Amino acid sequence: VPSAFDKLLPPCLLLIVALKSLLMESSRTSPVMMKMEPKGYYLYWTNQSRETEFLDVATIRDTRCGKYAKMPKHPKVRNVFNMDFPDSNHLAKALTIVSGPDTVNLTYHNFFAYKDKIVQNWADDILAIAYNTLRNNSFLPDPMSWPLVVSIAPFCYIVVFTFRLCWSCAYDAGNLSSLTQGDTMKPEVFTESAFKSFLMNLCPRPEIYEIFSSYSARGKPYMTKENLMKFLNEKQRDSRLNEELFPPLRPDQVKALIEKYEPSSSNSSRGNISPEGLLFYLMGPDTSVVSLGKLARHHDMTQPVPHYFIKSSHNTYLTAGQFSGVSSPEMYRQCLLAGCRCLELDCWKGKPPDEDPIITHGFTMTTEILFKDVIEAIAESAFKTSPYPVILSFENHVDSVKQQEKMANYCKTIFGEALLIDPLEKYPLEPGYQIPSPAELMGKILIKNKKNSSPEKQNQVAANKTAEPDQADQGEQQQGPSDSAPQEGQGDSTLGTCCIPLGQSVCLPVYLLLFSSTQGTAGQEVTAYEEMSALVNYIQPNKFISFEHAKKKNRSYAVSSFVETKATDLITKNAVEFVEYNKRQMSRIYPKGTRMDSSNYNPQPFWNAGCQMVALNYQTMDFPMQLNMALFEFNGRTGYLLKHDVLRRGDKKFDPYTDRIDTIVANTLTIKIYSGQFLSDKNVKTSVEVEIIGLPGDPKRKYKTKLSATANAINPVWNEEPFVFEKILLPEMASLRMVVYDESGKFLGHRIIPVDAIQSGFHHICLRSESNMPLPLPALFAYIEVKDYIPAAFAEFSDALFNPTKFSDKPSKSTEVNRSQGSLSEVMTWCRKYHQPYMSLVCAKCHTKMKITAALCSI
Repeated sequence: VPSAFDKLLPPCLLLIVALKSLLMESSRTSPVMMKMEPKGYYLYWTNQSRETEFLDVATIRDTRCGKYAKMPKHPKVRNVFNMDFPDSNHLAKALTIVSGPDTVNLTYHNFFAYKDKIVQNWADDILAIAYNTLRNNSFLPDPMSWPLVVSIAPFCYIVVFTFRLCWSCAYDAGNLSSLTQGDTMKPEVFTESAFKSFLMNLCPRPEIYEIFSSYSARGKPYMTKENLMKFLNEKQRDSRLNEELFPPLRPDQVKALIEKYEPSSSNSSRGNISPEGLLFYLMGPDTSVVSLGKLARHHDMTQPVPHYFIKSSHNTYLTAGQFSGVSSPEMYRQCLLAGCRCLELDCWKGKPPDEDPIITHGFTMTTEILFKDVIEAIAESAFKTSPYPVILSFENHVDSVKQQEKMANYCKTIFGEALLIDPLEKYPLEPGYQIPSPAELMGKILIKNKKNSSPEKQNQVAANKTAEPDQADQGEQQQGPSDSAPQEGQGDSTLGTCCIPLGQSVCLPVYLLLFSSTQGTAGQEVTAYEEMSALVNYIQPNKFISFEHAKKKNRSYAVSSFVETKATDLITKNAVEFVEYNKRQMSRIYPKGTRMDSSNYNPQPFWNAGCQMVALNYQTMDFPMQLNMALFEFNGRTGYLLKHDVLRRGDKKFDPYTDRIDTIVANTLTIKIYSGQFLSDKNVKTSVEVEIIGLPGDPKRKYKTKLSATANAINPVWNEEPFVFEKILLPEMASLRMVVYDESGKFLGHRIIPVDAIQSGFHHICLRSESNMPLPLPALFAYIEVKDYIPAAFAEFSDALFNPTKFSDKPSKSTEVNRSQGSLSEVMTWCRKYHQPYMSLVCAKCHTKMKITAALCSI
């Protein structure tokens, strides 16, 4: 995988572009020159007074041009651009850049270009760079980008006072002693060598020198090529790799690394590396803690859709709480841009005179937005960051034939060819047939809405509505199902008939009473009339009766929704059956109705059971959302993750509560936190918390370092024993979580990485904000080792398999295995992983009393 630093910017971004900056509510415009810095970390524009504004590209969430750009409202500005003239062509020149720390708190930067041909290219290329996963997973920006970093990082000014001595030394080392706070400098003055000297003195790294001295020649200020090769092959290499299949680094490869990172030309020419060179190597892209191949799209996307985890949103329209929050079409854009592939639309009857359907949270004080505006937002953003299918989960309370027809018409006309109306010929809607794959549904939008299976009854209901308008109107004002028993496929009803008129909110106590069942209004949907029913195909909501009933029906297109409490109960009592259900068809999990603050539940238990659509409140960046964002950052941010083999195979049963999986080799993870860099702008002590999130049988201990010895958040050092998570049962379903807190318990940054994506070795781990955005400077320096879990009795066997040459000269000896320290099935699983043939129960060569592999008989 190529480095993010090696990729040149698109040609159009190498040019300076003349634009006018606009304030939407103001009459002010300002001519500016916009430019992207050479490595793509910062976008900046300079006005005629040579005042410059910077925008961290990592904070950019969207770019819009044409009719989707924000248009100025002030008449004076509109007149400047002739916006009210039909032939002005102003839309082709408009550009809006949306940035913000999360999906809710957004800033709109609005520009008009002098030429209309460049805007679309700029919009596309800026967005592509902003969502570049390789750049977002680097530790530090390229050194030549650091003049920009230093100029905008908030604590770079504060540190002048709080770390006066350190800052003074750094100034002298970087030849910057004449500068005072607030001064600026030209990039040609703050050279790369000046930056490196500045950094080394600002943030001393004693732990790097300690590591360096353990491998350098005694008393020498450098590591030879041979010393470095030993370090790389012992510490930076995955111990699970077979040396014959995956040879260690060669001298020529090590020499290339020295030439790349060693700042001293004399050292480099001799094949030596200094402590500074080792530091810059450990800060570079060659030591990413995350496997870059895992970040890119690498999953097989041709499996049936139920074989994937799907990034899903609950009550997508809300920007805050469930009772009195603001609704916004912008949330649909932001969730789609974040990779969401399943969105929720709570649809209600519109009011006269327009009677346009609306989206809101029923019986609450949340604001209303037009259904049409939401559909337009979805159409514009659906496939900007992922080409794979989008599922729209309708909670439909529109008890009106006319308004449901409007909804269907909006979907068909606005989505156009993207809307999947008819099932694919290869995948009929019949029992026993699978539904298509994400690859086959690429670029398509699927509707999840009630589907009426009885056209005759549907037509009769519609006729009754038309024939008796007064009674129909009265019925429409009563939210809830009819008196008849619910039919299969019509969802469940636990609240009973609600007599609160639609369009009216209720007080908080009444709201709590309505939602006391935890299900909210999800079970209160109305009849699907012909127009909306015709749009439904592969995602048909179905009332869940039992696992046995679903198995008998065998309909992969039938989807059941479970409130979190019901789903938890099913997993607790029927975990294996729930997993089997999710192999065949899909389930959607949503938060209980009493989460008025829009908090989220932990999604991990539901992923462990194979639930595909685990819907969360995207406006709340709590731990569950952080876990969700971290997981779906992988596989190219497509919003689809292929489930593990044990959650897909029909011939194998899987119990999430097991303490051993016969077909899987467990992992042992060891992590030692050495130090932190730029963790806070305050004089505070800091600590790091580390835990594994995975199956119930995984190690549950949560480790935490002591507070740093001094109130120094620039470069705190922890000298403690490594933390060990001995047996991680299913590494592909487990994540390592690291969180940094100050002494008061304030969150400073975190990082969550799937265990199977972690690369062993020393790493600078770039921390993320609460909304999972890369923080420019804060990082942890740690050593992580991930290896196969081997019971103590089999440790020597393992060494022989991975390093056969090490044992080739050892005389044969009999090996008795203590079965209490490891099971036969674990060893057999381990052997299968590395394609080793089994011998008989009693090996003829070494007489070991168990099945072992031929490769181990040299012990």
